[in-house]
Amino acid sequence: MLMTAISLVAQDNVIDEVLWVVGDEAILKSDVEQARLYYMMQGKSIEGEPYCVIPEQLAIQKLFLHQAAVDSIEVTEQEVINAVESEINQRIAQIGSREKMEEYYSKTSTQIREELRETMRNRMIVERMQYKLFEDVKITPSEVRRGYAQMKEEEIPFVPTQVEVQIITQQPEIPLEEIERVKSELREYAERVNSGDAQFSTLAVFYSQDEGSARRGGELDFFGRGEMVPEFSAVAFNLTDPNKVSKIVETEFGFHIIQLIEKRGDRIRARHILRKPEVPAESLKASMAKLDSIAGDIRSGKQTFEEAVALSADKNTRKNFGLMSNEMTLSSRFELQDLPQEVARTVYSMEVGEISAPFVMIDKRGKEVCAIVKLKSRIDGHKATPTEDFQVVKDVIIAQIKEKKLEEWIKEKQKTTYVRINGNWCDCEFQYPGWGKN
Repeated sequence: MLMTAISLVAQDNVIDEVLWVVGDEAILKSDVEQARLYYMMQGKSIEGEPYCVIPEQLAIQKLFLHQAAVDSIEVTEQEVINAVESEINQRIAQIGSREKMEEYYSKTSTQIREELRETMRNRMIVERMQYKLFEDVKITPSEVRRGYAQMKEEEIPFVPTQVEVQIITQQPEIPLEEIERVKSELREYAERVNSGDAQFSTLAVFYSQDEGSARRGGELDFFGRGEMVPEFSAVAFNLTDPNKVSKIVETEFGFHIIQLIEKRGDRIRARHILRKPEVPAESLKASMAKLDSIAGDIRSGKQTFEEAVALSADKNTRKNFGLMSNEMTLSSRFELQDLPQEVARTVYSMEVGEISAPFVMIDKRGKEVCAIVKLKSRIDGHKATPTEDFQVVKDVIIAQIKEKKLEEWIKEKQKTTYVRINGNWCDCEFQYPGWGKN
């Protein structure tokens, strides 16, 4: 809704001047430049003139921070630390490495971390103030229908084509010798690190199959015990020496070795190397043949898809008759773009009720599995209706209510808050007229 973070930039040579004063807080030209460069770094566009849009966004942020102070809204130091570490890790992922990040900003990681503390604190306070402002925004089904009836044609959202898909998967068998090969690799990496012959982070870059962390030298964000799978957490939280490497850990994702970086309270930061056993071609062929037989039995009526799901390796869909669940919408409907790529490609040209041929896909754990799918339903793209798309319509109406409430809140604060705008920066069409007129 609002741009609530001012990010660090690589340039510190902006000649400063005060552009706005909101209450007793100044908005500097350097603040605006930092925000503008943040947009550029993120590849985000700004609707309108940046030097009008950004100062107004920062002024709204100042209003929220002032109200939060009045309402005694605070965040804990630990929450700020966690947010800073998450932001640092995101930037490392974007730029490529911690060293490149430090070079980009011409600052050490410690300096960047310290400069981010107030920014992240303000962001979190503003988010909580926004939540408080909107926490009582609730509507009943009858209000949704009434709001829909009052919508202009152009306000009614278009719902893209959606599908419901049932799936049966088979996990190809991996020979013991392949598992032992992977473990042997990890034992070798651990020995090299423990003996001082190699850096854990270097080996992670070259060999880890967790793409997200590998480019950061295997480094993970700070995490608590419940944020990782139990097997991983049990070993990671028992580590005490940052110079040593853990034993091999098996999880649903593969096999890992872990190195502790630091502990802060009940959270830790660690590196890991993930290796996944390769699926032999014979195993894939056997799983595909088994699924082809199951699909044939379903098509011939020997069993239903729902009965055959009992043979599926996917326990999450197995208990739901094979129906895939959309974690983003908490429903069984998917837009094609939100399905796993291989599933989307398969169901694109299928008819409702049709059973696919077997295919190979990568599951949520990053593992290679074989699958067949049934297209349970297809709802073609259409203008939303409260009958078929209740949640979509409800979300639009709630967004409209929040937008109106925000506008009213800002107008009220404009009347009671001292605002002065530098004469050279007044010539703007603001989203919320009324600045500096109290």
